[in-house]
Amino acid sequence: MNSSLMLRRFFCFNAVSSSSVAASSSTSKKKSLVFLGSPQVSATVLDALFNASAAPSSSFEVSAIVTQPPSRKDRGRKVMPSPVAQYALDRGFPSDLIFTPERAGEETFLSSLRALQPELCITAAYGNILPTKFLNIPPLGTVNIHPSPLPLYRGAAPVQRALQDGVKETGVSLAFTIRALDAGPVIARERLEVDDQIKAPDLLALLFSEGSKLLIHKLPSIFDGSAKVNAEPQDNSKATLAPKITPEESWLSFDEEALVLHNKVRAFAGWPGTRAKVLVVENESSNHNILELKIITTRVGPDDNIEGNDVNDIAFVKGALVFPCGGCTALEVLEIQLPGKKVITAAAFWNGLRGQKLKTL
Repeated sequence: MNSSLMLRRFFCFNAVSSSSVAASSSTSKKKSLVFLGSPQVSATVLDALFNASAAPSSSFEVSAIVTQPPSRKDRGRKVMPSPVAQYALDRGFPSDLIFTPERAGEETFLSSLRALQPELCITAAYGNILPTKFLNIPPLGTVNIHPSPLPLYRGAAPVQRALQDGVKETGVSLAFTIRALDAGPVIARERLEVDDQIKAPDLLALLFSEGSKLLIHKLPSIFDGSAKVNAEPQDNSKATLAPKITPEESWLSFDEEALVLHNKVRAFAGWPGTRAKVLVVENESSNHNILELKIITTRVGPDDNIEGNDVNDIAFVKGALVFPCGGCTALEVLEIQLPGKKVITAAAFWNGLRGQKLKTL
């Protein structure tokens, strides 16, 4: 039996266990909560729920976890559980209470979920669409932690699109899930100022950390039903969308202004990253070749940093590669990565050129 199938079976919920858990849950005074999440930021929320449920005064327990199926990591050599599944196992959560359906509408999965009789479901970057037959199961509904101040940035990439737009303020929302995308009534919002150097992975982690605190604070009102009564309907006329990012978007065009490119580097940090092609020219022979760089860390530089005899010349000034950009602006690149290599400083890269010139393409 291959390892993928073994892991898939290991994480699937079996019918015998679901019956016994349902029976024990029916005698428990604590309300049943099911958590859905997949990436590492979701584990922050799960950790907060575990800790809150362990408190003597807690009125709920985490009855099951739903996450993405195991996937191949380390260039396909290993089949690994999602970060949420791994975290739950590390905390001693029963493996037969971790669901890994390919789709949340699978009837086998839904039957097992119904057997648990959850009062409430909580989602945090789960990664699957929830059909109506799922949403109809928990009587108190499904509440999502969404890393934007809804109705702004509905969709798959709210943090990335907000940074790409250069926002000075963002936030995190607790909202009831309905079939329309991120359009359910909002229970609460928390707003945060955005530092002009912060990158998407760090901002995402910060927002889910704040979202976890907000969720724990609001859980009593969600359980007693007052949150649903007081939830604020979203104004659809003010809604903006945050569509999924594609790898094709990762290329930088230096015809754009430096601030636009800097925001894109911050937004696309992690995945898919931002890339640029530069021309490497030998001084004596004028031979040249094209080099692809992954741009890791940038800042907007002063316009007087643009040096050289050609408008396309890339200079090195005070530890930064200075790229001339549209509107007579300058982008300072502080860290880069060559294909198949580790991230290095701009200074290390410049020293490795041994006098060769760089030009934008």
